[in-house]
Amino acid sequence: MQGPRFAFGPFVLDPAAGTLLRNDVPVAVGYRALKLLAALVGRPGEILGKAELMDAAWPGTAVEEGNLTVQIALLRKLLGPAADGGQWIATVPRVGYRFTGAIEQLGNAKRNPLPLPSKPSIAVLPFVNVSNDPEQESFADGLTEDLITDLSRIPGLFVIARTSAFAYKGKAMELRGIAQDLGVRYLLEGSARRAAGRMRINAQLVDAVSCDHLWAERFDRSLEDIFAVQDEVTGKIVEALLGRLRTPAPRNRPRNLEAYDLCVRARKLMDDSPQTAQEAHLMLTRALSLDPEYAEAYRWLAMNHWMGWVHCGGPTEPTRSVALELARKAVAIDPNDAGSRWILAYLLAYERRFAEADAEFAKAIELDPNEADTWAALSDIAVLAGRVEEGLEHIRKAFRLNPFPASWYYLTLGQAQYAAGEYEAAVETLRRDETYRTSSRRFLAASLAQLGRLDEARAEVELFLVGNPHFTTRHWAATEPFRDAATLEHFVDGYRKAGLPE
Repeated sequence: MQGPRFAFGPFVLDPAAGTLLRNDVPVAVGYRALKLLAALVGRPGEILGKAELMDAAWPGTAVEEGNLTVQIALLRKLLGPAADGGQWIATVPRVGYRFTGAIEQLGNAKRNPLPLPSKPSIAVLPFVNVSNDPEQESFADGLTEDLITDLSRIPGLFVIARTSAFAYKGKAMELRGIAQDLGVRYLLEGSARRAAGRMRINAQLVDAVSCDHLWAERFDRSLEDIFAVQDEVTGKIVEALLGRLRTPAPRNRPRNLEAYDLCVRARKLMDDSPQTAQEAHLMLTRALSLDPEYAEAYRWLAMNHWMGWVHCGGPTEPTRSVALELARKAVAIDPNDAGSRWILAYLLAYERRFAEADAEFAKAIELDPNEADTWAALSDIAVLAGRVEEGLEHIRKAFRLNPFPASWYYLTLGQAQYAAGEYEAAVETLRRDETYRTSSRRFLAASLAQLGRLDEARAEVELFLVGNPHFTTRHWAATEPFRDAATLEHFVDGYRKAGLPE
């Protein structure tokens, strides 16, 4: 799922990979300049206003117009003259800039294929809502997500995570190409519709290597049978792929379908942006008023509180305590839910109840070895415990299960790379578009500082402090769940060199 590349003159620009080649040789180009060039090249011949360009290179940040002028000048020097002797980037006085060269779009860059796992591997593609009612979208999404969860809990299978599966929602792609992107052999696809208390679900299991259809079935049932149908579909797939049915421990199911719908919609809002957290909170609270024993709603409400303090730059005692209480409630209702277990484990680590946290992480992995978020969260905690190589192994496993993950995976990977002394790799990771930029800048600044690139490090510190004006290294060190003094000192050293407040 790489974006298009653009060829002009001797250059090839790959915005997704963050590279610029001149005659197939990499060109050293800064992050801001690359973003500006991608914006201009993406719309050749058009005049792009200064505000639009500044937003492309400095999203969500107030910077002086002089920064844009400097970056454009650097780009012109780097690109040199065009074939006709003119400039690739023309100035439109008092308005903006325009890319003047001829562009050839090369299409998607080839991605290295992921090797197939040793066990049967599968991705559940988002089920298509075939009703005319967009409100039914949550029903199809919830069905998809529940099937992913059910299959993920089967030890003999390798199952791609929800975030990566939903990267293909609404996209028309050949099944073999999707399977190669995700590194799986089998795909489950289907459609769903509900109306007047009834539902119709079509599902088919495809071998993406041979293009054979291994199983297909249609279900016309009462809406109240939705979870029984999910269990039946899961059983059919397990039987087809493993040759025998393996039944995992039972899951807590909602007793109220409206609560179920609210939980599905809230999960999507939490994926969209931190700003929608309040709306998700209201939906989850309403779901629990309809079904007070709905474990998954407690789990996502705990996650919502956790996301709130992560995006604000660090945990505060009230939000952390509430999140911990909610996670405990989720586990008490459904002790077989791996998602609730890893969230509880993560929060316990912040309480420095490390033995309990380690036990909960181990239980989460035992219940669901395919839960990518568990491995990513465990990576964070392992690194801060000084088990850096173990942390790197965990985050790599998380990326394999979830090739197109949420932004916090990149932050976790960058942190692990910094801890391992892989500063160049950390800079590359933390400057990716997919990385959530506000909180990751502290690790980016530290990595740049360790490389001796102090001007870049200080620039990242300034941007970080805009979103985190009260940050101090001392408070951060006191609130993070460090267990290893040497690892803590390594991070503090990078922060100090970068110029973060003591």
